[in-house]
Amino acid sequence: MLKAIVLGIIEGLTEFLPVSSTGHLIIANRFLNNEGTFANAFAVIIQAGAILAVVLYFWKTLFPNFSDSIDLKKKMSLWSKVVVAVIPAAAIGLPLSDVIDKYLFHPFPVAVALIVGAFMLMWSDSLKKTVTFDDLDLITYKQAFTIGLFQCLALFPGMSRSGATIIGGLVLGLKRHIAAEFSFFLALPILGGAALIKLLKHGMSFTATEWGILFTGTFVSFIVAYMVIAVFMKFIKNNNFFPFAIYRILLGVAVILFAS
Repeated sequence: MLKAIVLGIIEGLTEFLPVSSTGHLIIANRFLNNEGTFANAFAVIIQAGAILAVVLYFWKTLFPNFSDSIDLKKKMSLWSKVVVAVIPAAAIGLPLSDVIDKYLFHPFPVAVALIVGAFMLMWSDSLKKTVTFDDLDLITYKQAFTIGLFQCLALFPGMSRSGATIIGGLVLGLKRHIAAEFSFFLALPILGGAALIKLLKHGMSFTATEWGILFTGTFVSFIVAYMVIAVFMKFIKNNNFFPFAIYRILLGVAVILFAS
């Protein structure tokens, strides 16, 4: 249970930052000697807490006022763009799920992805853009699909789902906070679907103790993720992503040296 609390904190801290929550959990599980089928399932299922944090924090942005036809149209457009953006990762990730679990859920591949993703993040954040989009409503379906293609990079643990989609958004000219918001929204079907798949595959074999551990980790991740989202959204309005890139590089090098 103590491990569940620690891992829940790590998940909540890292899920929506461009530093890879899955990578952090894989590394933490190695240090906690907490590996195996249940550990891998736990790392995915507790993301449901982070999903709930996004839903509550962005409730007014995500869900329409049904008495306002204009607002309803805007929210339906946003959700349809989220669906379009999810298609590439779902099409590629679902068939490769077991292969990814077997070969990539290890510290060394995570470390490599952390470092490569850091340089991609710095590159995309330093691009000089002639057009910048400061409104979610201005994102086109083509741009949404392109961001979805970038999200496929996150199938490699350690790359970071939020990092990959933020990189895609920055390349397309979205301002930092808009790229981050859209990244958060893409998390809802992706993380929800991944958690549901793990539950369907392993849920019937979980013991009562394991269900308690899952609930604890999920609840802790929800509380921490909500606080992180609030701080992160304020931070990136006036700051770039370079501190996260430097952190990724330092962590990746440390993992290669000490945990591989």
